[in-house]
Amino acid sequence: MDLLKVKKNDVLLKACLKEPVPYVPVWYMRQAGRYQPEYRAIRQKYSFFEISHNPEICAEVTKLPVTQLGVDAAILFADIMTPLKSIGINVDIVEGIGPVIENPIRSEKDLEGIRLLNPGNDIPFVQETIKILRDKLDVPLIGFAGAPFTLASYLIEGGPSKGYHITKGFMYSKPHLWQNLMARLSDLTISYLEAQIEAGAQIVQVFDSWVGALNSEDYHQYIAPFMHYIFSELKKTGVPTIYFASGATHLLKEWNELPVDVISLDWRTTIEEVRNQHIDKALQGNLDPSLLLAPFDLIKKRTKAILDQGKDKPGFIFNLGHGIFPSVKVDTLKKLTDYIHQYTRKDPVND
Repeated sequence: MDLLKVKKNDVLLKACLKEPVPYVPVWYMRQAGRYQPEYRAIRQKYSFFEISHNPEICAEVTKLPVTQLGVDAAILFADIMTPLKSIGINVDIVEGIGPVIENPIRSEKDLEGIRLLNPGNDIPFVQETIKILRDKLDVPLIGFAGAPFTLASYLIEGGPSKGYHITKGFMYSKPHLWQNLMARLSDLTISYLEAQIEAGAQIVQVFDSWVGALNSEDYHQYIAPFMHYIFSELKKTGVPTIYFASGATHLLKEWNELPVDVISLDWRTTIEEVRNQHIDKALQGNLDPSLLLAPFDLIKKRTKAILDQGKDKPGFIFNLGHGIFPSVKVDTLKKLTDYIHQYTRKDPVND
């Protein structure tokens, strides 16, 4: 644990490693964003990438939910497209749509621009933001990246997709080109996360948001070898790793074979159901974010059910089953965070 250089609150780190904790740690995916009035005010002045490229402002945005909500981790304010944009891929974040790629990948020549990062030249703003945050935070900082399949889906489709038919068709019909693309994106993901770790990130999460579009056979053949490679390389850093996807419960047994520390679940299954499948990883999740619009008594009831299934075994982190959306109230999240800490706290005197 000394390697991770935690100043004060190391509860999340301990949970990732399945060590005893005084209470269930909590953080929220997209915990810095449009639901916060302060963030909306900043967005009136700056674009998404202008914020993420300005270390002082980015650090402020990243730290804000820690101060407001009392969560047990900060997650770097960035986008999974950040490394692609940093190596010269023409990508923009379009309000109400998401990442949009101007020139989708169609041929081998299109792959030439996907290269390893040179952190000092390509992402100095990310490293500087992390260094600022390590001085300001008393909770762990989570770095993150998109996984190869999810990055590929944007690169091939040109933007968000409902069925990922073009991506899957590319995977089936151009297997050698697909392997080349996955290899390049895997190396990019590793270099990006290693740069974040070197700068001071203490945990890293890999978002494979759309890989649930694949069945287990295709995941095993086309994706698993690259995810094994990524997590094996990250394992060498000594920093805990988390893997998340939406709608991917059918892939849990594949994930359990990966050298990853924590599996992050969406809301479609229960903690109990997952543990009954003999998954031996730490688990993170998994309140349906739509419930954040419900009366708080119902939020507490559903949260308690999740906590009761998760808290009595080592290795459980409370989170949502996907990210916070703009209409959620800051006060709701603050009350939820307080409830989670109070309900699961084991030693209020000495903690």
